[in-house]
Amino acid sequence: MTDPCIICVAITGSVPTKADNPAVPVTVSEQIESTHAAFEAGASICHAHVRNDDETPSSDPEKFAALKEGVEKHCPGMIIQLSTGGRSGAGKTRGGMLSLRPDMASLSVGSNNFPTRVYENPPDLVDWLAAEMVKYDVKPEIEAFDLSHIFRAADLHAKGQIAATPYVQFVMGVKNAMPVDRQVFDFYLETVERLFPGAPWCAAGIGRDQITVNEWAVSNGGHARTGLEDNVRFDKDRLASSNAALVERVVGLCAQYERAVATPQQARALLGLR
Repeated sequence: MTDPCIICVAITGSVPTKADNPAVPVTVSEQIESTHAAFEAGASICHAHVRNDDETPSSDPEKFAALKEGVEKHCPGMIIQLSTGGRSGAGKTRGGMLSLRPDMASLSVGSNNFPTRVYENPPDLVDWLAAEMVKYDVKPEIEAFDLSHIFRAADLHAKGQIAATPYVQFVMGVKNAMPVDRQVFDFYLETVERLFPGAPWCAAGIGRDQITVNEWAVSNGGHARTGLEDNVRFDKDRLASSNAALVERVVGLCAQYERAVATPQQARALLGLR
């Protein structure tokens, strides 16, 4: 509990639209502005997807490059984590932005069910994405939607396909995947601590469970992800006014549990980033 808490803001995602919440930033300029406000509120990692003009998901490296440039300019030192998620593209197009050398990128290491589809992450694609991250010195954030994904990450690390210390994020609350369950969370944590002693970890909750998982993470010495990608509401009666508002709520949890909020420099040190 002595380490400061790293707050990751997932600004847009691939699913929420302005019809769900007008505050969802879609254009690159909106994303930069929203990220800056979240940065000022206390976020030290920006987890980013990009969209087409019609709000559909994109994996366009040029859009990622423009977003990366804007965040670097307006949020000095903020960790930029680009998504290689499967909703944004197919096959190797999912990793087409890794040559931009962001600080981090998400890496889903196994398949699982999503609300209306199978989220496919075949082994050969996982191996290729991991190799690209090693090639371009991009630290992966392992997105664990299932317990098996933590063990898959351990296998990749043992084989040298994940460099340095892994960073694992538990994703809980996706319909048809891992539910928000405290005993499951505790076992996830125990498993990470057994397989990766001393490694930093993070947790994300989807929808109304976002604040619950945020609190579990903060109170157990982990790091927290929030943002409009995962949850467009502040509570059952109100939409979230911004990504910054959701970040501020996690900052409040940090105060409640007497944990400092990590600066970008502290976050980089904790994660072993350049």
